[in-house]
Amino acid sequence: MTLGDAPGSGSDDNAPQRGATADDSGIAPDPLSGQSRFVQRLRRRYAGELELLPTGAPAHATMAIAYQALRSRGFDVPSALRVLRQLVMERLVVLDCDRQAPLATITHAVTELAEFALDTACRHACAELDEVYGAPTRSDGQRAQLWIVGMGKLGARELNVSSDIDLVYVYEEDGETAGNGDGRNRISNHEYFAKLVKAIYGLIGDVTEHGFVFRVDLMLRPNGNSGPQAVSLGALEDYFQVQGREWERFAWLKSRVVAPRSCIEDGGAQQLRGAVLPFVFRRYLDYAVFDSLRSLHRQIREHAARRAAGRPERANDVKLSRGGIREIEFIVQLLQVVRGGQYPELRTRPTLQALERLARAGLMSDETAGALAAAYTFLRRVEHRIQYLDDQQTHVLPMGCRNEDEDGDLAWIAHTMGYADCCPFLHELDGHRELVAEEFDKLLGGSTECRSCAGPKASKAPPELGDLLEQLPAQLQQRIHGWCGHPRVMALRDDARHRLSRLIARTGQWLQEGRVSEEAALRMMDWIEPLLRRESYLALVWERPGVHERLLRILGEARWPARYLIQHPGVIDELASDGLLKERFSAADYERELEHRKRSVMITGEDDDEMLLNLLRRAHHAELFRTLARDVEGALTVEQVADELSALADATLSITARWCWERLNKRHRETPRFAILGYGKLGGKELGYGSDLDIVFVYEDEDERAPEAYAAFVRKIIIWLSTKTAEGDLFEIDTALRPNGNSGLLITTFQSYDDYQQRRGSNTAWTWEHQAMTRARFVTGLDALRSRFDAVRQAVITAPRDVRALQREIVAMRERVRSAHPVRAGRFDLKHSPGGMVDAEFAVQFLVLSQSAHHPELIPNLGNIALLQRAETAGLLPAGVGQRAASAYRELRRHQHHARLNEESTQVAQDGLAAERDAILALWQHVFP
Repeated sequence: MTLGDAPGSGSDDNAPQRGATADDSGIAPDPLSGQSRFVQRLRRRYAGELELLPTGAPAHATMAIAYQALRSRGFDVPSALRVLRQLVMERLVVLDCDRQAPLATITHAVTELAEFALDTACRHACAELDEVYGAPTRSDGQRAQLWIVGMGKLGARELNVSSDIDLVYVYEEDGETAGNGDGRNRISNHEYFAKLVKAIYGLIGDVTEHGFVFRVDLMLRPNGNSGPQAVSLGALEDYFQVQGREWERFAWLKSRVVAPRSCIEDGGAQQLRGAVLPFVFRRYLDYAVFDSLRSLHRQIREHAARRAAGRPERANDVKLSRGGIREIEFIVQLLQVVRGGQYPELRTRPTLQALERLARAGLMSDETAGALAAAYTFLRRVEHRIQYLDDQQTHVLPMGCRNEDEDGDLAWIAHTMGYADCCPFLHELDGHRELVAEEFDKLLGGSTECRSCAGPKASKAPPELGDLLEQLPAQLQQRIHGWCGHPRVMALRDDARHRLSRLIARTGQWLQEGRVSEEAALRMMDWIEPLLRRESYLALVWERPGVHERLLRILGEARWPARYLIQHPGVIDELASDGLLKERFSAADYERELEHRKRSVMITGEDDDEMLLNLLRRAHHAELFRTLARDVEGALTVEQVADELSALADATLSITARWCWERLNKRHRETPRFAILGYGKLGGKELGYGSDLDIVFVYEDEDERAPEAYAAFVRKIIIWLSTKTAEGDLFEIDTALRPNGNSGLLITTFQSYDDYQQRRGSNTAWTWEHQAMTRARFVTGLDALRSRFDAVRQAVITAPRDVRALQREIVAMRERVRSAHPVRAGRFDLKHSPGGMVDAEFAVQFLVLSQSAHHPELIPNLGNIALLQRAETAGLLPAGVGQRAASAYRELRRHQHHARLNEESTQVAQDGLAAERDAILALWQHVFP
């Protein structure tokens, strides 16, 4: 079930029995629509015109037919548009109340009526003005276009049946008109478009004997009623940069060019996106907008309360009262604005579609999204019925329901919604509104312990930093004292400084309660200090107490997370997820979400290399931090951490290769015939935080253009993975294990790779390269090459060898590695000392290369621990030696992992981990006697 089909949408099989259904003839028995006073008036006044609108849901094409028919009957343009509006409204009441049409049918029809009317009015007014003043021109001599920007519900295609339309008029650039035939009557473009706006209003908004087409509101234009009625694109951009306010970002979120139709079809209107998108969606997570939306919502509620003062019938407003339509819209728009800069898939206008995407992105549970969608659909359908009564722009439910008076307005609304009487209808209405109010309060300040993102709404003046010192421990007190006169702190805006002081006060309170450690608090201050100019991060932690507490807990466990957070502060938002500790990385979900984000930026024309590089980085950093958080919280073992990080690297390589090939200028085929082979920690699925990637590229393609194309392809992949952007980088890439090392080609044919590894010809692999082959695996690429690589790897590691010579070569290589990593006297290096991890790794490599031909269970690339256990089971190691070495290797990896997380040395006291060292030395001595 989609959110649009949620209960209350008119398509739920379990909904109450409807009061009216259409029979086979399409005529509803006892139609409820006829009880609308508005419909009664329309049918009396326009009985002769109703048949001009073709049957079915009104759409642009059928409206055009009716409009032309009206014009042929002698109606002038403004009258034809007004009568058309009445015909459409009558049809919608029938569809909605008698035939229970889905909400989208109604809102789309009203939106198309607005688009049709504006397009018609704009073309008509332009033709008249052009005759007098000539066409407005650009600097290149071409016609300067006007874009009619629909805001709010018009932009989202969600207009209600008695809605006004919020418009902003934007024109391409300043200049002047061409004048009439002899060049006279030239005026500036600004004057021309001001006259055009006035003419369009006359055609659409003036009240005549046929009413109006739409009420028009221009309050959302730059500077509101004090600003010009039409503004140039350049002036709009300047306004956004200098004067644009936070609440205006919510207004422009749903903006869309709705007319003239020609500018939409030829793509000219796309220019507006370059100004609007950066204003609405910021690069970083933008929690500073919470206060702005709280303030706006407070004003709306206060206005609603004033309207209802002494007029109790106005208190039941399905749009503006508590739990109404506006609160659902605020919930959705807030999450879109906060996250839309980093997650372009959230940039959608319709409310129901946005709820689906918020749930898909994990920012809202499916259950909550479905409940809000059901509430939104129900409330919008009620809103329409209120307006069907008298065609008034109201959202207030009628008072009372007299059971003996079945013709009462409230009873009629209940019946058209499918209820036998008022009581069950009001019960469902109250249930929806209570749920909406609860979710709104969670998000915008009702509970300081909100599971997702609520922050406290301060009820008293925030403390000054200096006033907090006495309640803080000594080290933290010293740090905060240094901030009291810190230039960055002094430069903060008042609201940001207040958030900082409240944040420190809350941290101090938790310290006193023993919920967090002083070390964690100090590390949080290390994290905050370089970010003081990015006020949105202060807002983020303040608004989400749950994130604040989890952040402190993680920082208290290890030092490395603090460094990672400083480099990538936006990832902190991942701590808000309820399922963070229960979930595991899913490569399929990761790739699917990235592809969805890519499609989203393609729609807005933002899909250049820089945007895609940053999409990759943000997604990778977020997933890495989720693994880090699970690791530090003890939800993952060291092996599970390595599995997640390796799977993340695989998926990132796969999607990077796919995107690079799609954007490669020299590509000669739709799908590349290549593969990426992983070695080292990537090959063994033992990646750690910050590990580089040892990879080899191969291809199999007979096309004469292939060598040049794949060389460019690989260079592009390496650049995309390693280039530092504003979002950081992904991986350091090491290709030294390719045939002939750093002197070889970046990518070779698979046959050349095969010959090199199997020592065919004069140029062949060394023993140490065959050691590396024991941990190699196919990562991504052409599936046909996977089995061929596996066959090459098996042939290499099972090839006949002089066992004594192999022992000598591996021991010699081990000594070279050890000499390159000196260890301080009296210390034991977890990796490089005798009895360390490298000894175990080299012993496994020898066993695989020398024994796989006779023991095929050693062929699979299962990792050192599993291979040691298999070697013992196969009788290649004495009883207990392999198992003890495997356990020791696991323990050394765990100590190494935690040392790196805490940024400590991996060289420990000589007598530390003695049992583990002895177990691996016993393995070494047996394998290399």
